[in-house]
Amino acid sequence: MTRSKQRWLPAVVISVVAALAAAFGSVQAGAAASLPSKTVDEILAMMASTEVREFSGTVEQSAALGLPELPATGPAPGAVSAMELLAGTHTARVFVDGPSKARLQILDRMAERDLVINGRDAWFYNSADNSAVHLRAPLPAGPGDLTSKDLPMPEAMASRFLAAIDDSTEVSVGDSTSVAGRSAYRLSLNPRSNATLVDSVAIDVDAETGLPLGVQVRAKGQDDPAYSLAFTDVDLSTPDPSLFDFTPPPDSAVTEKEVPAKPAPAMTAPATPQDAPEPNRPRPTTSGEGWDTVIAYPAGSAPAELSANPQLSQALEPVPGGRALTTSLLSVLILDDGRVYAGMVPLERLQSAAAAL
Repeated sequence: MTRSKQRWLPAVVISVVAALAAAFGSVQAGAAASLPSKTVDEILAMMASTEVREFSGTVEQSAALGLPELPATGPAPGAVSAMELLAGTHTARVFVDGPSKARLQILDRMAERDLVINGRDAWFYNSADNSAVHLRAPLPAGPGDLTSKDLPMPEAMASRFLAAIDDSTEVSVGDSTSVAGRSAYRLSLNPRSNATLVDSVAIDVDAETGLPLGVQVRAKGQDDPAYSLAFTDVDLSTPDPSLFDFTPPPDSAVTEKEVPAKPAPAMTAPATPQDAPEPNRPRPTTSGEGWDTVIAYPAGSAPAELSANPQLSQALEPVPGGRALTTSLLSVLILDDGRVYAGMVPLERLQSAAAAL
């Protein structure tokens, strides 16, 4: 699978998987702000050159995809936590100090979950069952800190969509707006395809710094965003360093895990292609182009949790040859032989792709 096609893996799903255990909420946009006119290229240049590396604030996510809201799960990543982010509204406090220090405080109804990244250490804590997972990266020859760049914040999600812009997308400048009390330019991405479920994507960009403040994704036939992710308040000063130090409560259950070390490449060995799959991970293939792309994983790829977890069965409907997840923005087909198909297209498109193999 080429990198140009890999980037079309639905941005919502990528953002969810990268979350590890995070959950976020809906765009809070105010009345249109009066800003100097800028072209698409000028706004993209602002985003590319933003120097915002330290900030704190509240982030909210809202997903109205037509799925039942699943209960919150523990801090460890997994299919359930990913499904959780595709339904309902979630709020979190976020603190970032450079690429290797971040703290997310995910506010559940009756509990709090925390993700703390500090250099080579990451902590996942769930107050509901007083459990913690400590993840530590190995000492490498070069820089090896864990990174906060893929956390599900507006900047990461906007980058996913912008990296996928090609001839299948019309990009324009919409009306200026206000997000988290800050004036913002709005970039509008409109698929030129009639086959995709996506109607448009709006990215709100801070007029002063170029930092993406919010992302809205609209589905065809719907007036309100099907998915939105945005700051409701933001402070661009450096957070207190103590926020990135975490000590689990004395009576908590702590699980220790190590990040596997990446083997150093031999000097005489050919370079590994960037698109090569990780060990033991099935290689996906694609069909279609742009917004119509279908990602296909081979037989045996479906996680065992999909069959064993009763919570997930709420969202899966039986279809000929397997089960399917259908939403207003995303469809996933899981066949009985473990093949998995996904795309921002109707279920029929996935079934056609599966039948062609």
